[in-house]
Amino acid sequence: MAVRVAQAPARPEAVQVGAFLRHLDFLLLAAVAALVSYGLLVLSAVTRDDVPGDPDYYVARQGLYVAIGVIALAFMTAVNPSVYRRYRNALYVSAISLTAVVFVIGSAIRGSKRWIEIGFFRFQPSELGKVLLILFLAAFLADRAKRIGESKTTMTAVGLAALPAVLVFLEPDFGTALVYFVILGVCLFLAGTPWRHLGALAGTAVAGAVALLWLLPSVGVEILRPYQVDRLTGFLNPDADPSGSTYNITQSIMAVGSGGLDGRGVGGATQTNLNYLPEHATDFVFSSLAEQRGFMGAAILLLLYALIVWRGVKIIALAPDLFSAMVAGGIVCALLLQIFVNVGMTIGIAPITGIPLPLVSYGGSSMITTMMMIGLLEAIHVRGRLAGRG
Repeated sequence: MAVRVAQAPARPEAVQVGAFLRHLDFLLLAAVAALVSYGLLVLSAVTRDDVPGDPDYYVARQGLYVAIGVIALAFMTAVNPSVYRRYRNALYVSAISLTAVVFVIGSAIRGSKRWIEIGFFRFQPSELGKVLLILFLAAFLADRAKRIGESKTTMTAVGLAALPAVLVFLEPDFGTALVYFVILGVCLFLAGTPWRHLGALAGTAVAGAVALLWLLPSVGVEILRPYQVDRLTGFLNPDADPSGSTYNITQSIMAVGSGGLDGRGVGGATQTNLNYLPEHATDFVFSSLAEQRGFMGAAILLLLYALIVWRGVKIIALAPDLFSAMVAGGIVCALLLQIFVNVGMTIGIAPITGIPLPLVSYGGSSMITTMMMIGLLEAIHVRGRLAGRG
């Protein structure tokens, strides 16, 4: 006679952890893992001759940043996004403080004060500020959902976002300041801000750009530095000064074009190997990739980005509340803008702004911050699935 042995009931903690893990967006994680791995492969190839005697100098450090980023991703996934909503004011103060402290103790590199030296790690507070600003604005607007149609709500949000954006602009870092304002626009749009308010803000932005680049300089008032103006306008006519102000864009276009369909290979990529292409590990890493691996290699990279953006858009729809939807939307649009501007500037369809290519360009601040963003997307996905949305 068989004896049945009663099984002990599953521990509640184990059930919760199991449910949590089952609701992760594994396709998003796989795309991020593939992109990071591809980025390390590209970085290893384009920087192998940059440090004599140490071909792994950059890729080893980038690998460390990736490891820290994975920890940050796991932490952000585990924390319920509603926690950040409760501490929105602390997040905003942190964003302002971190950005402001750069002017006091930051390291000046090529005329810009954007970094704080921490040992061998060069921390860029404005990168972390993207995440903090997204969380704060989403919480601020979600808490005022019933008053979102009021001009006061819109103008207060604009003023609060403008403060850290202007501080970043003064570092100077025009590209990251642009990301901040795009985050503002996306959060306002997802919050349901009236079209007349959004239209007025868009018109103001265009008028401000025209004033900065043409009207004010024409009367002798220079807000932007000369090299910034050259960068912002040079892409319109890259042949204007190929040995001077448009040198970077000229060399980048040459590198991308010379890659052809399948690339020139690591050894044959003369633009990169002979250092004609500047900043080939950071700003122009896409150009080096296109030169070495051609259209096919660049297409693989862009398809991985497309997969990440697609999953991000799905998460916006899956978000359990307005706050989470705005956080997801801010992240997706911030990543999409950085991808478009970085790739666009390497092929001459966007101005050079110094925006890094997410998960590929060398740099700890960008890598860790982007991983945090992915972790936030995963946290929203899990909570949305657990709430029965999708």
